[in-house]
Amino acid sequence: MNSKNVIANATIAGSFAAALTMIAAPAFAGPKPPQPTMDKCYGIAMKGDNDCAAGAGTTCAGTASADYQGNAWKYVAKGTCTTIKTPKGTGSLEPIKS
Repeated sequence: MNSKNVIANATIAGSFAAALTMIAAPAFAGPKPPQPTMDKCYGIAMKGDNDCAAGAGTTCAGTASADYQGNAWKYVAKGTCTTIKTPKGTGSLEPIKS
């Protein structure tokens, strides 16, 4: 194998590895855009299933470190948040202090 083939193969392999890394990397996105027909409901999100950050322990969507984390929120239909029951109580329109 000559040096041109080695370089070409290394370039292809590197590009392929970079593409796989981008595909496999967790998609921690920014906050979901405001949704006028929805309320931010705190304390109902399951681990890794919050819509965005509300304080320490979350950085953005999908980063809640525990189920029903009081400072992590999810969008729910307006007017339904405080009726949602969890093992830790009901949902809240404000962050829940632990």
